[in-house]
Amino acid sequence: MSRFLPKARTLAPAAALLLTMTLAACSAPPPSMEAASNKEDTSVQQAKRVMQVTSVHKVTGMTLLEGPTFGPDGNLYLVDVTAPPGAPKVLRVDTTAKTVSTAYTDDRSALTSAQFNPRNGRLYVTDFLSGAVRSMTADGEDVQEIFVGPVAGIPMQPDDISFDAEGNLYITDATGARSPYWEAKGRLVRIDGTTAEPAVLADNLESPNGISFSPDEASLWVSLNTGNRIDHLTLTEGGTAVATAHPAIYASAGASQVDSIAVDAEGNLYVGLHNRPAVLVYDVNGQLLKTISMPAEDTAGLSSATNIAIKPGTTEAYVTVSGSDGGFLYSFKALAKGTRQSNGG
Repeated sequence: MSRFLPKARTLAPAAALLLTMTLAACSAPPPSMEAASNKEDTSVQQAKRVMQVTSVHKVTGMTLLEGPTFGPDGNLYLVDVTAPPGAPKVLRVDTTAKTVSTAYTDDRSALTSAQFNPRNGRLYVTDFLSGAVRSMTADGEDVQEIFVGPVAGIPMQPDDISFDAEGNLYITDATGARSPYWEAKGRLVRIDGTTAEPAVLADNLESPNGISFSPDEASLWVSLNTGNRIDHLTLTEGGTAVATAHPAIYASAGASQVDSIAVDAEGNLYVGLHNRPAVLVYDVNGQLLKTISMPAEDTAGLSSATNIAIKPGTTEAYVTVSGSDGGFLYSFKALAKGTRQSNGG
């Protein structure tokens, strides 16, 4: 989730992504230069606008889409972090018909992420304000509070989530957001899928945000919003503890910050950005493979590309993009197929 502060009514404007091209000289260039000038820039891929999902809310002064996840019905579910009481908190999007409907709302939450539990098929969401994790049906019914309260004596501010195959929940906890959020007070928390018992797997993190398993589920990638890096953490058998951890990728993001993460079947990382409407794609070795940009004519009213979902079994990738123009859904072709781990968080 992109960080939002109560005092800030609007997101900082994002700088437009400019693609520079070398102008040809008046005289014909040598063959080698001509070939180079005609070569396609494969390092930048432009996403396509699918549809507008939300408008800026008058009450909160902004809209912020997050947590895209495909449900069993084939629809894409999103949360609007800054939706005011009574406005849609979870939205259901038919990407083919390009329609939006309300899946869930309430009068108290700031939902930051969404994902379907592989064990019971229910939709799980996190509430940044209360620290609660809730589950519900895809229709927003039978809402249950899975967990709420302090973990190791400290209240949670849950951001993104990821499930292992057994239904255990892994959460990035941005506890540093309380005072001030850039301090290294964040944590990685595991909620047992059977007992709902919490455990801190890592702490002293710089505002942890995105989280996603590797394809074999042996390790986790965790993005640190104010550290502008992605850490790699291997897990012990059963995923109850961290075996090893190290800073893996440092993002050269400038004034922007790393946000949420998706991982495709080949292990490539798709990293959303806050304060810049773009997605950075890295391979497992930390090599920057591509930058997914939004169309230049759209970027003036867009501030952040927060989160990515790749439809399982396909290369159809979707990114939630928000700013002063509203909340939008864009699509692009992923480098490899999506899996369950590519879907939401």
